[in-house]
Amino acid sequence: MAPKGKVGTKGKKQIFEENKDTLKFYLRIILGANAIYGIVNLGIFYITATIWTWVAFVFSLMVYGASYQSMRSMAKPTFAEGGSLADGGIDLNMEQGMAEHLKDMILLTAIVQVLSCFSLYTWYFWLLAPGRALYLLWVNLLGPWLTAESPAVNQEPNEKKQRRQERRQMKRF
Repeated sequence: MAPKGKVGTKGKKQIFEENKDTLKFYLRIILGANAIYGIVNLGIFYITATIWTWVAFVFSLMVYGASYQSMRSMAKPTFAEGGSLADGGIDLNMEQGMAEHLKDMILLTAIVQVLSCFSLYTWYFWLLAPGRALYLLWVNLLGPWLTAESPAVNQEPNEKKQRRQERRQMKRF
């Protein structure tokens, strides 16, 4: 059951602390997934590693780096001259924010990277990311833009309604 009343807001100190914890958590995920992938594919099965194993590893490092750096720059706090916290940065745990999509990218890459220790075909699951991006692009931008009615069509009924309301008001007086 959802709580009643106004949703509480977070203070800048709380946002700052939660952002630190969130960044630490996702850094651990990145390091853990890379450690597992490195030990299994590039350590134990080094003899059977192909160029695609290395390409996938470099690709995952690039995705991790871009996503983590973006999250870090979003959560960058600003301090006043006295050393007190002026701004805690953007809340990384905010729902429907860009940070949510970046966290999803890190998690998807980590899951695919660990599962690729069993088969390189699991890298095809990474195609879910561009599929999700296209879906969000359609739902939020292209779909409403393409299905919107032209302004000329909307003006006629409004003008008719306005004339009717004017006539009704004139009759009342």
